[in-house]
Amino acid sequence: MFHPIEIPFGCVMLFNVVDLKEGVTVEDVEGALGEMCNVVKNKYGDERGGFIAGQVYRNSGFVSKEGTVGVDDSSKAKRVQQNMGDIVIVTFWQSFDQHEKSHADKKFKEKFSALAEFCNDTYEVGYEMLWQGVPEDD
Repeated sequence: MFHPIEIPFGCVMLFNVVDLKEGVTVEDVEGALGEMCNVVKNKYGDERGGFIAGQVYRNSGFVSKEGTVGVDDSSKAKRVQQNMGDIVIVTFWQSFDQHEKSHADKKFKEKFSALAEFCNDTYEVGYEMLWQGVPEDD
């Protein structure tokens, strides 16, 4: 469950932002989130299903002034932080079509609907990998 992952070059990454309803905490959704992630991992985790790996992150509230253009005033930093949702789900797939097929499946929709009950909004954006690297030994 908490093992390092390897991401092959050429895969696609889906970035799902989850904005929880007022008063709902990350702890409130952990069960629904875990069930949904297990369905993806166990049902679509092969060449045919296309799922490679995934990660879930909680918004920690910090915004990098060094890595963000134009965040020299606190009002923009607040706007950026507020628009990033409470949780992000990052998944890696062999193809976008495989991702879409898995998410159209009845079992996934059932689990995602349970999570969505706690949400104001979610959106998922896909990215194609352009580069990857690791530190080189000197």
